[in-house]
Order: sequence, then structure tokens, then C-alpha cells
Amino acid sequence: MTKTDWKAEAKALKKKVRKLKDDLTAAAGPVVEAMGEAVSEAVAAAKKALKPVSPLAPASFPALPRIRGVEFAAVEAGVRYQNRKDVMLVRLAPGTAMAGVFTRSTTRSACVRDCQAKLALKGGTAGAAIIVNSGNSNAFTGKIGEQAVAAVTGAVAEALAIPPERVFSSSTGVIGEPLPFDKIIAKVPDLVSALREDAIEMAAHAMMTTDTFPKGAAATVQGDGGVINIAGIAKGSGMIAPDMATMLVYLFTDAKIAPATCRNFCRAMWMTPSTPSPWTVIPLPLTRSFWPPPASLTRLR
Repeated sequence: MTKTDWKAEAKALKKKVRKLKDDLTAAAGPVVEAMGEAVSEAVAAAKKALKPVSPLAPASFPALPRIRGVEFAAVEAGVRYQNRKDVMLVRLAPGTAMAGVFTRSTTRSACVRDCQAKLALKGGTAGAAIIVNSGNSNAFTGKIGEQAVAAVTGAVAEALAIPPERVFSSSTGVIGEPLPFDKIIAKVPDLVSALREDAIEMAAHAMMTTDTFPKGAAATVQGDGGVINIAGIAKGSGMIAPDMATMLVYLFTDAKIAPATCRNFCRAMWMTPSTPSPWTVIPLPLTRSFWPPPASLTRLR
């Protein structure tokens, strides 16, 4: 066989090999795709089995009333979790009255101390905001934690054009790790642009840590001038003891109520025998009221 014949035969063989390879790839494509889908389904089932939904979970998230002057948004910031919403923002209209109940722990996190200090200020009538992240509690983080709170609340204040002292933050998740606040700040513009009154369920999802389902509740009360709406969301799962531990609860209502009265309701309810005393991070910011309401309330017109 001459050198020319050998090269021609080798070229022909290479062409046949390429054709066989292409034919095999085409034939195996559907099989590979089916295997990929089966693996994905198996992984999803395994994840669900590892984190079963509580038997106490309702069939679906409850329908909560829209509270005029309260808007919600939630985004994926990647604070710790991937492919899920982990930061939520609440914008409150000017004139909103706020009150809160907090832990008496001597090791309160920076966000708790910041909220307490801001709620102690008098005469706040400007709009307000609440920003909450899951995945990192910003607890036991010292001065770095305080800097993180100032950076996050400052970014929200600037974006919403409200005073920094009217921006309140909460963090829930792992303890002792610095909060990657730059990831939260980067998402503030997205949060602001997504704000709307009917997004409270997304906000409930974004607060979840070890929860297996988002928690929400609502109530209506007949008041002077019409029906008063109350809507609330909460997070808390395995760590609800002692004394509610890492629970976060936010209640909103359209009742017309003075800030001082709102604070008194908070304290009164928290000291009732049926309510455990605060122990760790339990910020409870409210707009205009607290449940249960007084015997007579006036609905905002």
C-alpha cells in the first residue's frame, strides 16, 4: 500500500468514526435527558424527605387582608440560602404608629438594640420601613454587627427618602458569623421597586429559617367608623423555647391609634399570664395597633 493510499484510507475511517459517534449521541440524547429528569426528581424527593412539612401546616397560606399604607417586597440576596427569597422589606406610610416588644437578654444582637433605641425616640411621624433577612442573625458579632445594621438601615433610608431613625431591621439565622450586609444593600433597589400591598406572603417566606412553612394570620374587628383589619406574619420553628426564643412576629392594622397607646398595648399583652416573657430576639414592630385591640377603635379613613 502506497503512502497516498494509506492516508486516504485513514481519512475515510476517521469519517466513519465521526458518523458513528454522531449517531450514538443522537440515539443516546433522549435517554440521557430522561435520566437527568429522573435524577432531578429523585434529588427533589430526597430533599423533601429530609425536610418534611410540619403536620400542623395549613393546606395553603391564609388570605390576609391588605392594610392600606403597608407595602411588602422580598428578593433573593444569597445571605446564606440559594435559590430562595431571604430578604424582605416593609414600607409604612407617613403617620404610622409603631411599637415593639423585645428580649431582656443581656446579649441582645445589634439589630435588637438599634430597634429599641429608635422606638424610644419621640415624635416620629415620617414614613417608616422594616427590613428583615434570614440566614444570618448578626448576633454575637460585636462592633461589626453594629456597623452592618447602620449600613443596611442607612441604605434603606436613602432609597426610600426617610430618616434613618425610622428604619428598623431584624436578622435571623446562624449566630456568631458577620452579616454579609453588602449582599443585602445590593438588593435594596430591587426591593424598593417591587413593593406592593399584596406581597405579604412573600415576606413571610423570606423570614423562614428552619421553618417548614410560612406563617400568617388575620382578624377583623368592628370599630368606630367601620371594620378594622389586622394581618400578621411570623417565623419560628424548632427554637421557640424557652420564652419564644428566635421567633419574629410582625402585626399590621389600619386602626387609628396613638403611638403611646400602641406601646401600652404591647406591654399589657406581653405581661398577661398566657404570654411567655421575652427572652431572646423577638422584635414585634407594629403599625398603628396591637392585637387584641381596645374595646373601641376608630378605623383610619
